[in-house]
Amino acid sequence: PVAPRQARTRAAWAGIAAMVAITLVVALAPAEEGAEDDYRRAYEAQRKALAAVERTATPSASPAGSVPTPTRIPDPNCSPAPRPVTVRPIDPEVKRAVDRQWRRVERWLKANAPRTYRTLGAPGRAGTIAVAESQMGVDFPDDLRASLLRHNGSRGEGAFGFSSGGAVNLGTRDIRDAWREQCRRDRTDLGADPSTEYWNGRMIPFASYPEFDSEDTPYAVVDSVGGAVGWDDSIGGMAPRMPSYHALMRAVADALERGTPIEGRRPAVERGVLVWEHAE
Repeated sequence: PVAPRQARTRAAWAGIAAMVAITLVVALAPAEEGAEDDYRRAYEAQRKALAAVERTATPSASPAGSVPTPTRIPDPNCSPAPRPVTVRPIDPEVKRAVDRQWRRVERWLKANAPRTYRTLGAPGRAGTIAVAESQMGVDFPDDLRASLLRHNGSRGEGAFGFSSGGAVNLGTRDIRDAWREQCRRDRTDLGADPSTEYWNGRMIPFASYPEFDSEDTPYAVVDSVGGAVGWDDSIGGMAPRMPSYHALMRAVADALERGTPIEGRRPAVERGVLVWEHAE
């Protein structure tokens, strides 16, 4: 259904278009003897009609108390400047902390969900990560890089899939390809907090949620500025949910070992596969 304001706007445009069409026909018709006054009046009506079109097309000031429409500009983060490929060192303490959480997750999966355990990817390469960073124009946080160096994604639903449809942990090249896909779909920047948008090129997708439809951001993301982790809540965009990727890993490890919920879901096992059921 069309809103009343939208209907009135369409009607106004239709009326203007009709008036322009009529006056153009009159103005361009062959002039007969003694029709100069009619021609002048038709031309004046045409000029006024076109002026009305211009006034309608010009945005007016927002009424007092109304919320201004966000300005949509090209997202500069989706068109990064060329940068060299540089393998950056990882903070040793961050690397140890991430490995510690991975050992907890691996131990639990191996004992309780061996089929999910076998989906974990092989170790990634620092050079591949550096190439992706160069192509995307962002720096992967140390904890994400440390995780990729231990497991370069997963071949199926990984440990971070606490949703009804599960999730796949992305490897480095998958991260780059997902980033490119999202930038192709939404290359605009609303100029507000990037975490409240449905996409911003400074985000790094690291897990894919196939249950989401095409209008949502079907990825969990790490903000390359600050390192916060978020995912789409269908209302507020890529809402931050965890302060860091390491914090997410620790929350997952705690949930597996203690049976505590994440986002209202609790870990369970079905035929050797980790699933996340609704917590009651």
